[in-house]
Amino acid sequence: MVTQMSTVTTLPVVDARRPSTLREPQGRPEHRRGATGSGRPQPVERGAPPWVQIVPGTILLAAVGFAGKIAEQSIGAYGRAHQLTLPNIEYVLWAIVFGLIVSNTVGVPAVCRKGVDTYEFWLKVGIVLLGVRFLLGDVVKLGTVSLVCVALELAVAILVMTALGRAFRLPPKLISLLSIGSSICGVSAIIAAKGAIEADDEDASYAIAAILALGAVSLFVFPVIGHAFGMSDQAYGLWVGLAVDNTAEATAAGALFSDTAGRFAVLAKTTRNATIGFVVLGYALHWARARARDAGVGNKAAFLWEKFPKFVLGFVIVSALATAGLFTRGEVADLANLSRWAFLLTFAGVGLRTNVSELARQGWRPLIVGVVGECVIAVITLVMVLAAARAFS
Repeated sequence: MVTQMSTVTTLPVVDARRPSTLREPQGRPEHRRGATGSGRPQPVERGAPPWVQIVPGTILLAAVGFAGKIAEQSIGAYGRAHQLTLPNIEYVLWAIVFGLIVSNTVGVPAVCRKGVDTYEFWLKVGIVLLGVRFLLGDVVKLGTVSLVCVALELAVAILVMTALGRAFRLPPKLISLLSIGSSICGVSAIIAAKGAIEADDEDASYAIAAILALGAVSLFVFPVIGHAFGMSDQAYGLWVGLAVDNTAEATAAGALFSDTAGRFAVLAKTTRNATIGFVVLGYALHWARARARDAGVGNKAAFLWEKFPKFVLGFVIVSALATAGLFTRGEVADLANLSRWAFLLTFAGVGLRTNVSELARQGWRPLIVGVVGECVIAVITLVMVLAAARAFS
């Protein structure tokens, strides 16, 4: 942390002939009497205002985050220019990687540390604004069978990741992040859950890397499997929307099969996305109760409200307002863009505060759990969709 400059004042000289009951002169520090007792104000050295102290670190967050966005856009532009299908590695992962490089090589300058510590504030801002992208009304657009499949996928993903995480003895909050990310919408869900359950930066980095691993592979593998099983456009799109976590990869994997499949993939995926507020809310309450139990508090209701992350409610409220149509299309786009910028700063901070040696202690277990869990979920949802298609064809 940056050490603030202490306020320097000159204390009055105590007259030996008077009792030593001299009190500190009243008034503002900069107007205290000097050593001469003349009453004239003496100059006082003061530290920089708090907002000035966070400026250097905030600039560093923006620079690292912006580098991550440039990396994402550059790779996408290269693929389009050369007609290549490249994995869409999202800007948040690039921001973490670049932050890791800085923090574990040259280190974060002392003057920047206060500003870097603001990354949690940007996380909360981004989560609240993220609610504008998730419309509760998307749920009703799917048919009954598809909605049942979505509900089953949520339960299956949480159960599979929780079981695997416990089997590999992962930290409980890392298990929660993997379960939330795999059941809903990948990186966005992990971003929302990190602050809600107060997870460590290392856990969030691991969870994001593990969840993204299958997303990149899905672009190449899913269309091949879909054609091998002779899946219809609707069935394939539903499967992709259930099994692929990040919206960008789900959209691309569906479109590679057909335009119709792409539309069904987006519809199924946005339905999963719409449940993010409820799932994150549930996990937030779970961890708040755990903290209350561990602390042995008497008034658990008051403790739960004190520890409950209020910004999660902000997310739900913004989502409800967007669902009610209180934002114009332009306002939705602007708020969503502000959310992305907030996450640029957030995950640059995650990288800048993450110690590689701490990650190394976990080894390959989180990645194994993420990859194996995603593959199991993909197989189960494939069987689920094929069975539903056969039963209702």
